[in-house]
Amino acid sequence: MARPRKPLLSRDRIVATAGALVDAEGLEAVSTRRLAAELGVSGPSLYNHFRTKDEILEAVADAVSAKVDLSMFDEDDGRDWRTALHDWAVSYRAALTDHPNIVPVLARGPGRRPAGLRVADAVFGAMVRAGWPPAQATHIGALMRYFITGSALGSFARGFVDDETAYDPADYPHLGQAHLLAERQERVDEGAFETGLRALLDGLAVRYEGAVRR
Repeated sequence: MARPRKPLLSRDRIVATAGALVDAEGLEAVSTRRLAAELGVSGPSLYNHFRTKDEILEAVADAVSAKVDLSMFDEDDGRDWRTALHDWAVSYRAALTDHPNIVPVLARGPGRRPAGLRVADAVFGAMVRAGWPPAQATHIGALMRYFITGSALGSFARGFVDDETAYDPADYPHLGQAHLLAERQERVDEGAFETGLRALLDGLAVRYEGAVRR
């Protein structure tokens, strides 16, 4: 009886397996030896698709960028620049919070990653079409990336332990309820993101009036 054939090794299989390792165990878990073992292949066969471990991690990061919705920046979409930025930021953060361990790689910028470059191109193009001067459109793209990736790098709520005896009111008179934050992590962090995003967009709207409508 013929033995079943192993699935052919491909870039997509390597990226998917590396991404699963990053999600489960962090960036340090990815090595060519570990990947080869997970894929059931010899280590050197990976080099037919990627030259280095860093290239694999870049590909994993780009796969996450590809999950970000960019439809709001289509010329015929109809959303104004502020609504488009808001909806894109929510989609971008959702992609990052689903894969938080890859955020440090994404935070380095798009480099040569195709999906990452499409994100940057879409944001910049939409802002320029809306009337923002190119220099300020660049600043907006950078600002949004700082804000979104920063929000995904860690959780404010998870930074507090769920032990009500941990924060002595004699030392921390205003942290009497801080032990409740951990169990309310999603609501707290999403609320903080939305509050910050709307404040940021409010500020940009004021600048828009001065930069574009004068």
